[in-house]
Amino acid sequence: MLLERPGFHKALFLFTFLFALSPFASASSALFIGLGFALILGNPLPDLSNNASKWLLKLAVIGLGFNVNIEEVLAVGRSSLVLTIISITATIGLGEILSQVFRLNRNTGTLISFGTAICGGSAIAAMAPVIKARQDEIAISLSVIFALNALGLLIFPWLGHYFSLSENQFALWSALAIHDTSSVVAAASVYGPVALTMATTIKLTRAMWIVPYAAMAGVFWRSSEKASIPLFIIGFIAAAMINTWLPHYQPVWSVLYSGAKSVLVASLFLIGSGVSMAMLRQSGWRPFAMASILWFIVSGVMLLLILDGLITL
Repeated sequence: MLLERPGFHKALFLFTFLFALSPFASASSALFIGLGFALILGNPLPDLSNNASKWLLKLAVIGLGFNVNIEEVLAVGRSSLVLTIISITATIGLGEILSQVFRLNRNTGTLISFGTAICGGSAIAAMAPVIKARQDEIAISLSVIFALNALGLLIFPWLGHYFSLSENQFALWSALAIHDTSSVVAAASVYGPVALTMATTIKLTRAMWIVPYAAMAGVFWRSSEKASIPLFIIGFIAAAMINTWLPHYQPVWSVLYSGAKSVLVASLFLIGSGVSMAMLRQSGWRPFAMASILWFIVSGVMLLLILDGLITL
């Protein structure tokens, strides 16, 4: 059969990726096509697609900044200051309690808690050297968070429609409850254009808290390592500043923004193609159970507060 030939399998994968990059593919279709390809045919280029998805998502997030006003970013940061500090601190504290309940080692529990509280893989990558985490602890934490990210991409838009959330409400909920910035952007892009812009702004504003919280962790761990803000966050802010302060070049910024959305859709295909049952088996049940319960509590509480109008944009 043709599919049994490695060359044809790879060619079909690359052709499908190019389709996802074209204007004919939507965010949701690209994600499900990627999932279907991985689960039915298998991903013939797992390492390449995994690395490419990370870089393309970062580029897409930067490009989305060309449709954002920097004054909105600052306004979101000011208005959500108290909520951000309380929610991040409470999530990390609850994570530490659950880590003890499930008898996880301290580093693994901290990485999962930190990733859940702020921005998934980026937060884990920033925190790992500060607490001197081993490679296996980092790998387990990332695999658990990535698995839950994939689940969030599938269920959050559906839940948003089920609870009749507006695009603003969904943007707030997804930014507070989904782990990775890339997954927030992906889920919001499926929900609607307003949700996409607002969720990206809220999540990236929240992600800037990586540094102060990692610095505090360094004090407790007595570590000399320092965390830094991920470069794609700086790129997003720079793009928003350019868009705001150079309005005469708006046609150029619009083209860059449109290109970023196409790159985002193609990235969703790669994300979907990277999902496998092996990812879940590798992490074991304790870290996955701890992370799932923590995520369920955080996302459930945030949803209730949003529906009750206690948290608004």
